[in-house]
Amino acid sequence: MRKTTVAFALTGLVALLLLVQVATGPYRTLAAIRAAVVAQDAGALAEQVDFPALRASLKAQMEDRLARRFGAGSNDSLFGMVAIGLAGAAVDGAVEVMVTPLGLGALMQGRDMWRGARDAFDPPARAPGDPQPDPLRDPEHRFESASRFTATVLDRDGRPVVFVLTRRGLDWKLSDIRLPPPGDDPAG
Repeated sequence: MRKTTVAFALTGLVALLLLVQVATGPYRTLAAIRAAVVAQDAGALAEQVDFPALRASLKAQMEDRLARRFGAGSNDSLFGMVAIGLAGAAVDGAVEVMVTPLGLGALMQGRDMWRGARDAFDPPARAPGDPQPDPLRDPEHRFESASRFTATVLDRDGRPVVFVLTRRGLDWKLSDIRLPPPGDDPAG
């Protein structure tokens, strides 16, 4: 009987430790992402990101924006089809460059790489002595499921940007960044 009680107690303890690991994992991952970005440590940031999933998600979002911008009638002419093809190739190339440890670090530091190439490497103006930008500061967070966690922050225009972490085993990784819709007005 004593062996059974000890076995149940150990099983319960292991289950509790696994639950704590899973429940605190996304918070630890967010903290590691913030620390890596602030320290400009691309290697540490890379450990927290599922790059193939993130690239696929951002490509899909950018291609959707592209299709909405050109409109449904774009495929009716040869010029429209060529323009969409060239723009799609440009989106693929841009996402490949941006979804790297260095590109994500720059994006999270406030370098607005999504608005245009001109501003890609210009951080927002800061006065000397201003602190380093703090990505993911004060996010609104929630579990969407036992394997999906979101942290929502506002961009400089007050629009929500949702960082999605997914769990594989006991590890949590950034797998998606849900960008706000183009032209989204935070006031309503």
